[in-house]
Amino acid sequence: MLDPIMWTDVVDLRDFYNSSMGQVARRMIRRRLRELWPNVTGQNVLGLGYGVPYLNGFRGEAERVLAAMPAAQGVLHWPQDDPGLTALVDELELPFPDLSMDRVLLIHALECADQVRPLLREVWRVLSGSGRLVVVTPNRRGLWAQFERTPFGHGQPYSSGQLSRVLRDNLFTPIENHPALFVPPVTSRMILSSASALEQLGRYAFKTFSGVIMTEAVKQIYATGATPAQKRQRRYLPVPEQTPRT
Repeated sequence: MLDPIMWTDVVDLRDFYNSSMGQVARRMIRRRLRELWPNVTGQNVLGLGYGVPYLNGFRGEAERVLAAMPAAQGVLHWPQDDPGLTALVDELELPFPDLSMDRVLLIHALECADQVRPLLREVWRVLSGSGRLVVVTPNRRGLWAQFERTPFGHGQPYSSGQLSRVLRDNLFTPIENHPALFVPPVTSRMILSSASALEQLGRYAFKTFSGVIMTEAVKQIYATGATPAQKRQRRYLPVPEQTPRT
């Protein structure tokens, strides 16, 4: 019997992104995300999973930016010096109205979920008819999925074909797969400083071996049976500001 997939703890995710390796990973993935979403003016943007390293750039542009963190993962206050924009949620019962989000970023989430279909159906429900979803998962063939010292080495990695099939099976139409994060998961300053050059080289010569796969998708608005048959009361827990650890 296979062991259940475990969510990466939010403190471990925070600590990773505070490291030099995590900062490089954030920069490479965020750069690719901005290419996909160059303008979110007046839109509602939701990060589901642990999306806060990638949401700051949208705050001055979007109408609303929110971070929803699954209960099994945990939650931290964000932004650090401003009123909280995070919520501790049940990822299978999101506390947002139907069609309320124009952009949804799913990161550090799908590979950890043991109930993929209900998770994606909830994303389908809250995404607007013209909205866009970007799913970021570890690449099954990439180096990052092979090392547990990073969050991308946990959970269920995907190939681009597998991720596209999962989305199609759950009422989304994939637009295109985008490889990202070609720098190897090492702590060498020399290699990390070459991340931008490696990213350019990898996108044209080594797409199969990217660290993550980013797939953008839209809703199949003609699909039936996407709305849950029974509505349950939706709740969320706002996150109070936290005193930094000493």
